[in-house]
Amino acid sequence: MKHFPEIKLYGTASCHKTNYYKALLEEKELSYQFLDVRENEAHAEALRNLYENRKLNFPTLTIGHKKLRNPRKEELEKWLQKLIK
Repeated sequence: MKHFPEIKLYGTASCHKTNYYKALLEEKELSYQFLDVRENEAHAEALRNLYENRKLNFPTLTIGHKKLRNPRKEELEKWLQKLIK
């Protein structure tokens, strides 16, 4: 049985890179939580808390405890394979 860490995608519905990651995760049939940082202040605050500079660095994906800011497709796929067992 595969273990799937929680995947969160911080971004906005109008961001083309955010939508790219949404499509990639859906193509791989991975469940994830989309957290819109423009529509929800709590999501924006959670994203700020991931960074020392407290900036809204989106898109950011978290896979379990791993944080990826705007990763290349190859980097994201590498971490998905490594973290999903």
